Amino acid sequence: MKIKFTNKELDLSAPAIMGIVNVTPDSFYDGGKYATEEALLQQCNKMIQEGADILDIGGYSTRPQAVSVSEEEELKRSIPAIQTIRKHFPKAIISIDTFRPKVAMEAVNTGADLINDISGGGFSLSEKDKFFQTIASLNVPYILMHIQGTPETMQQNPHYENIMVELKIFFSEKIKKAKQAGIKQIIIDPGFGFGKNLEHNYTILKELFKLKDFNLPILAGVSRKSMINKITNNTPATALNGTTIVNTIALMNGADILRVHDVKEAKEAVKIINFIKNLK
Repeated sequence: MKIKFTNKELDLSAPAIMGIVNVTPDSFYDGGKYATEEALLQQCNKMIQEGADILDIGGYSTRPQAVSVSEEEELKRSIPAIQTIRKHFPKAIISIDTFRPKVAMEAVNTGADLINDISGGGFSLSEKDKFFQTIASLNVPYILMHIQGTPETMQQNPHYENIMVELKIFFSEKIKKAKQAGIKQIIIDPGFGFGKNLEHNYTILKELFKLKDFNLPILAGVSRKSMINKITNNTPATALNGTTIVNTIALMNGADILRVHDVKEAKEAVKIINFIKNLK
């Protein structure tokens, strides 16, 4: 399984690592850390040296109860960051983490290689009408994530009759619409923590392999999230060990891409799991 870009490709015969680079002041773990060009480039270089396959740039915090920011503010944060990274790391695979069609378009035109969308095609009716069409016109790979609600409301008593059945229905419908719009390469993300309680998150983790039925790459993003800290009694700052454990379980159950803050530790988990899988 490979993800193909304009002038490069990513081989997923071994799971890939997506490094999180938030250029926001209020993300739950790294908010404000990369506000200067020097800090941004230092972090990107560190991630690349440690084995990151993708750098995921986000200019809009989607943590629970995050404050909404305007499209203009998101563009002001994310586009210069992409320009800077592309200039200094021309071979890097860059992802834009956005749910807005205009930001997606500007980012790809600036140098982003793929779109990471938490909204499953847009939150508002106007976005839902054109987001898939926008992505198709850009002809880049697309990460389709499941969410119940919006970042402002998603943790207000999330409910499912059967989380895995409902996830599969969601992806069946959305993948069909995305393909009808002309999107050729789709990666699916169950959206750990996005409109799910603790039991929902760990059911998805335990049964992640069921999403293999779609024969598409699966992304798992659990890094330093509350699903870990509620069990281990940690904070995001002290959740690295728990993150590595959950990442390892995700890899064992079929994850093809890990979205992480800590590249070195995730890469080590990939190496070990890959070695075990290749034993004869």
